[in-house]
Amino acid sequence: MPVAVFVLGFAIFCLNTTEVMVAGLLPSLSDGLDVSITAAGNLVTVFALGMVLGGPLRTLLLMRAPRKTALVLTMVLFLAGQTLGALATAYWAMVIARVVTALATAAFFGLAASVCADLVPPDRTGRALAIVFGGFMVANVFGLPLATIDQLMGWRAAFWAVDILVALCLALVLFTIKRAPAPQGLDVRSELSVFRSGRLWGAFATNALLIGGVFATFAYLSPVLTEVAGFSEGIVPLLFVLYGVGTVVGNIVLGRLADAHTLRVLWLDGAVLAVLLGLYALVASGQALSPVALFLLGFTGLPLNPAMASRVMRLSNSGALINTMNTAAVCAGITVGTWLAGVGVDAFGYRAPMWAGALLALGALATLLLARITDRQHIERGRPAPAPADLESAASA
Repeated sequence: MPVAVFVLGFAIFCLNTTEVMVAGLLPSLSDGLDVSITAAGNLVTVFALGMVLGGPLRTLLLMRAPRKTALVLTMVLFLAGQTLGALATAYWAMVIARVVTALATAAFFGLAASVCADLVPPDRTGRALAIVFGGFMVANVFGLPLATIDQLMGWRAAFWAVDILVALCLALVLFTIKRAPAPQGLDVRSELSVFRSGRLWGAFATNALLIGGVFATFAYLSPVLTEVAGFSEGIVPLLFVLYGVGTVVGNIVLGRLADAHTLRVLWLDGAVLAVLLGLYALVASGQALSPVALFLLGFTGLPLNPAMASRVMRLSNSGALINTMNTAAVCAGITVGTWLAGVGVDAFGYRAPMWAGALLALGALATLLLARITDRQHIERGRPAPAPADLESAASA
């Protein structure tokens, strides 16, 4: 595997840490910015919304730039937003900081996935993407515990720590990613034409609902563990590590299956996720079962990213715009999931996020079922065969 693939994975770890760490900083941000826990939780929603709206636009603006240049400019923008967050004294300033870092993160995700796909043969794309998106998983091992540095040095220290990591990563990108010429003869209209595919939008919907279901619970893990399960704040970082380890292990296992069994991975894991979140809502007050639930949630949730990205590429192409739109779709799901969870917390308490997540996971299964029915109808009517990923859905019925 090329070294550049691992560098891209490390970069995604650095950038994504700023997203996941907020879940561990909710109490401190609530106190420091003088807002409610729900308002602090909405910073996760704001970040996701910024990725939805800004990522594709920024990618379009950078489409004609050399990919290395685009990567560097995106990381510089992230550093500016992260620094603003570290210095913020008002809630509105933190919201702006989250939007800026979200714009950069969304564009970087799409660029990194596209560069990764070009670095390896097609039959190894899933494994390479598992390494790149593995940075996302590792962020859950170290990013959430990093957030608890606020107990010793304040929440701003966590933001400055990410700044340092991203600066280091920027240096690695400069030295390890090969400079490539800007794309020639790029036709934006032809790039956009692929979005006419109904199957592609179905895949986007599946991805949005699956990860939205995960984040509905994830965004409120800290208060769930302290207020519902009764764990002390000092134990929460260790539980976050357990969740993160589950994501890394799941990424290794599901990443290897993503190339050959894309749809089967999504079907099985989506079903397990829906059941798991429902059960977690029932046993959330039990300290003995909470660690098991957290590990399994990590194993079955975020590690779906390689399979989801692989399916989208098979249905379209491996370009930066497609991958950024996939990221935007996922973040749209996160926006809905965290908003729905916040509404549920205000109305029903801290078990509501798990029920919201289970509902969204069931919605993802419904989109997979619809894709299967549609593909069968196409085959029965003698229409052109679906793309390879969707053929698997019809054949596995």
